[in-house]
Amino acid sequence: MIRYSVVFLFIALEIISLILISNNKGYQRSVMLSSGNAMVGRMYEMTNSFVEFFKLSEANDNLANENTQLRNRVVELENKLSTLTDTLNSVSWKNVSVSPEKEYSYITAKVIRNTTHLSQNYITLNKGSNEGITPDMGVVGEEGVVGIVKSVSPKFSVVIPILNPKILISSKFKKNDYSGPLVWNGKDARFASLNDIARHVRFSLGDTLITSGLTKTFPEGIMIGTINDYNIKESDAYYNIQVKLAVNFRTLTHVKIINYKNYREQSVLEQTAADEGKKK
Repeated sequence: MIRYSVVFLFIALEIISLILISNNKGYQRSVMLSSGNAMVGRMYEMTNSFVEFFKLSEANDNLANENTQLRNRVVELENKLSTLTDTLNSVSWKNVSVSPEKEYSYITAKVIRNTTHLSQNYITLNKGSNEGITPDMGVVGEEGVVGIVKSVSPKFSVVIPILNPKILISSKFKKNDYSGPLVWNGKDARFASLNDIARHVRFSLGDTLITSGLTKTFPEGIMIGTINDYNIKESDAYYNIQVKLAVNFRTLTHVKIINYKNYREQSVLEQTAADEGKKK
C-alpha cells in the first residue's frame, strides 16, 4: 500500500482540482457540463438504436404474419371464384365444391438458421408440429419456392432448400407447360439446373419457370426462377439449362409452409395403388 500512496494522492488531488474548477470557474464548468451532456446524448442515441432494432424485428414478424393471413384469404377467394365460374359455365348450382388439389393454406415461420455455402444446405425454422407442420410440406418465400420440410420437432422444423442436391423440384415453363426436374449443382446459391428438357422444346432467355403441380408438395404456378443460360451439343438429346432462382437465400428471413389439406388422403391412396401393383 505504501508504494501506491503517491498514486492515490495524485488521484485525490485531481478530483479536488476538478471540483474546485467546476464550482468556481463558469467557463470550465460549462465545458464539463457540455461534455457530460454530449456523452449522455450519445448513450441515449445508442439506446434508441438498440430498441429500434428489436422493434424492427418485431415489425417484420408482424408483417410476415399479416402477409400469410392475406395469402390464405386470397387462396380462399380464388377457389370460390373458380368454383362460381365453373358453376356459371355449366349452368348448374349442384355439387359446388373446391377442386381438391387447391385446398391448402399457409403457415408463417421465421428462419433461425440458414446455410448457403455448403454442398448440402439446410434451413431451420422456429415452428414445428405444435403449429401443424409435418415432413414433406412445401416451403415458399415471398419471391418463390424455398424447399421442402425434412423433419420436425414440437417447436422447430428443418427444411431441405433448393440449395441441396438431395431434392428435385418438379418445374415447368409458364408459357408452354413443358416440365422437368430442377436440381442444384452445389456451386452457386443463385442458380440451379433444369434437366430433361428435350431439344425440340422452344424457350428463350428470361422465360419464367414455375411449379408444375405434378407433386403433392407444391400447388401449380409458384414462381421458381427464370432461364439465365442454356446450351446443347449436336449429340445431346437434352438441353443444359441454368435457372436463376427467384429467392435470394442469403437474405431469407421469413417463409410460408404450405399446408395441403388432402395430402394424407392422396398419399394413402397412391401408396395403396403402388402396393397392389407390386403384388401383380
